[in-house]
Amino acid sequence: MTTPPITETRAVFLEGNLFRHITVMALTSSVGLMAVFAVDFIDMVFIAMLGNAELAAAVGYAGAILFFTTSFGIGMAIAAGALVARALGMGDAELAKAQAAAALVWGVVFGAVFAAAVWLNLAPLAALMGASGETLDLAVHYLQIIVPSLPFLIVGMVGGAILRAHGDARRAMMATIWGALVNAVLDPILIFGLGLDLTGAALASVAARLVIAGTALIPIFRHHGGLVRPGVPEMRVAFVPIVTIAGPAILTQLATPLGQAVVTRAMASFGEAAVAGMAIVGRMTPVAFGVIFALSGAIGPVIGQNFGAGRMDRVRQAYRDGILFCGIFIVAMTGILFALRGPIIALFGAEGVTRDLLLLFCGPLALAFFFSGVIYVSNAAFNNMGHPFRSTAINWGLHTVGTIPLVLTGAWLFGAKGVLIGQALAGVIFAGIATFMVRRMMDGEAGPPVQKEPFDRQARLMSLMHRRR
Repeated sequence: MTTPPITETRAVFLEGNLFRHITVMALTSSVGLMAVFAVDFIDMVFIAMLGNAELAAAVGYAGAILFFTTSFGIGMAIAAGALVARALGMGDAELAKAQAAAALVWGVVFGAVFAAAVWLNLAPLAALMGASGETLDLAVHYLQIIVPSLPFLIVGMVGGAILRAHGDARRAMMATIWGALVNAVLDPILIFGLGLDLTGAALASVAARLVIAGTALIPIFRHHGGLVRPGVPEMRVAFVPIVTIAGPAILTQLATPLGQAVVTRAMASFGEAAVAGMAIVGRMTPVAFGVIFALSGAIGPVIGQNFGAGRMDRVRQAYRDGILFCGIFIVAMTGILFALRGPIIALFGAEGVTRDLLLLFCGPLALAFFFSGVIYVSNAAFNNMGHPFRSTAINWGLHTVGTIPLVLTGAWLFGAKGVLIGQALAGVIFAGIATFMVRRMMDGEAGPPVQKEPFDRQARLMSLMHRRR
């Protein structure tokens, strides 16, 4: 006789040291996030080994389009994590299962519709990104294979968010790691062994997405009580709370490339060496600060569970501890970058303005990333406390009225270095605005959120409807 799997549906973040919870979640989630970066990096490395510039360029153009499709997965994951964490905080395991199931189903539906719309317009979209001639044809071919797998990627991302909402960051991490390993193994086999070139790289990425989806779903059934099967009425009721969070989260993600486009255009006026320095900084940033990038998704379930339980004292402490963790990590990483600035400059053979930008990054610019971390933590608080449009406002404000004038002013006053300084100053200002907004929001909350948030009432109704069936 086999022993049934143990299910863990309790709200694990309602007890214990919050700083420890945040540290474990952030460090574990960052490993999974780095694995996601690795999947794209692995593709580029093997394609570059073919020695065909058009193939590498095609992957680059395709990556810009894939970012927009991935933003839907990020939005659905944020919605699923927030709703499941709050349900667990309210002590309603059935509601958590219903919310998880509805988020997965709606994620697949949205993903399929959006993937179809993108797939039918691949050539115009790739041309809009700047692709032309043979590179355009190659980019479209690559995307024609990968884009239809978007629903599976969304299943994997939403599944990972559900696991993190249960406090199971380790299994969420392993899903992305397995995906990266599959991609790394299949790339040389399909690209070189079978001679499939770009087609092989695309098929390897599709296989990685399938693996991520499967390895994210399996632990939900084995260790966290599984899912309930929502009917049409439950799906209809679940639509509003999911879209209320996912919609603004998607818009929030789309603000980033706009701000980066402004920075790139400003830097281009100082020549190729300046653009090269910015590109190196851009690739070093996720490596150095992957933990901070992961912090928003890591702290979300901690805030969400305690907010669902009406524990505003722990919600406030979690926010403070998240900022404290961010500060400690940034100071430590800045020290490492400063100590290694010489070898880093030598590694890239940086000279002139490129060297100046790297020195700036390995010092004050790295310290200034603390304010980006504050914005990430604040956005997690907004999303998990039922105010996702506030995170949208912060991000769009940061990348428009914050970034544009300060980057242009910085470029005028200090040249290429002023571009990055202006971008960092925008982060300082909007971190302050976000902190003020979070404190006002927390001071205005009292009592269980189910009494205050309309989509929480709808979520409760969905749970009751399911129980009556």
